[in-house]
Amino acid sequence: MLDREGYRPNVGIILCNGRNEVFWGKRIREHSWQFPQGGIKRGETPEEAMFRELYEEVGLLPEHVRILGRTKGWLRYEVPTHWIKREWRGSYKGQKQIWFLLRLVGRDSDVNLRATNKPEFDAWRWNDYWVPLDAVIEFKRLVYEQALNELVRFLDFDRKGPRHKKEQEPFSDVVDSVRSEE
Repeated sequence: MLDREGYRPNVGIILCNGRNEVFWGKRIREHSWQFPQGGIKRGETPEEAMFRELYEEVGLLPEHVRILGRTKGWLRYEVPTHWIKREWRGSYKGQKQIWFLLRLVGRDSDVNLRATNKPEFDAWRWNDYWVPLDAVIEFKRLVYEQALNELVRFLDFDRKGPRHKKEQEPFSDVVDSVRSEE
């Protein structure tokens, strides 16, 4: 389902723990990390799609989280042509997303990357909210930054601090701290 401009409606999920660290999932058989996200099906509201995607990708149910906020409008990114399926070229531009900020009220052990038979991630970890976005595929970085900046107002942070810390090495300790489903 594409809109008139060629964007697929989608939801993005920033899941925080009690320390305001964010959930990052490692794409299966890739070394790229991302927030959970997915398409909005015909007839679904963004919130319904968010809860469906949260379960499909992270295995969490509505009772495991609390919605803290969402973006006011759609955030868009274009997908480079070489990433677009041949049959979609010419009509598909990219994704437009409503982003949700969630607080995990359950336990880390509630995360189940194999809740469905088509897992999206093979590992996950908590990261600092302002971790550099170098490990995110390049064409999504600006939308991630926009979502993080817009939604931070719902968290208790020192608002005078930098938006993105450049000095921190992204995912440098991933081998030691990846939590994967065995």
